[in-house]
Amino acid sequence: MAYVDHSFSISEDPTGTFIINNKPPVKEIALSVALLALGAIGMVIGIFMIYNKIGGDSGHGVAFTILGALLFLPGFYYTRIAYYAYKGYKGFSFATIPAV
Repeated sequence: MAYVDHSFSISEDPTGTFIINNKPPVKEIALSVALLALGAIGMVIGIFMIYNKIGGDSGHGVAFTILGALLFLPGFYYTRIAYYAYKGYKGFSFATIPAV
């Protein structure tokens, strides 16, 4: 038995045209927005920690900035895809956002 991911399903209607499932994945979009927000907050706090040397030295701030960037990048990427798919730009679809 093969595994089928239904978030990427393409079906055929009675007229013979193919229909791509383009419903917005709410949980995945919420996760990407949360990653975007937490990453931005982490980078801002990290830069603040580097500048003011909170924690004794700037090492803690560097760690916060790197972790914030690691959260920010996928959050920005998938939020951008969701926004462009919502606006209807050519080449963007909700089906390209992987399911959780």
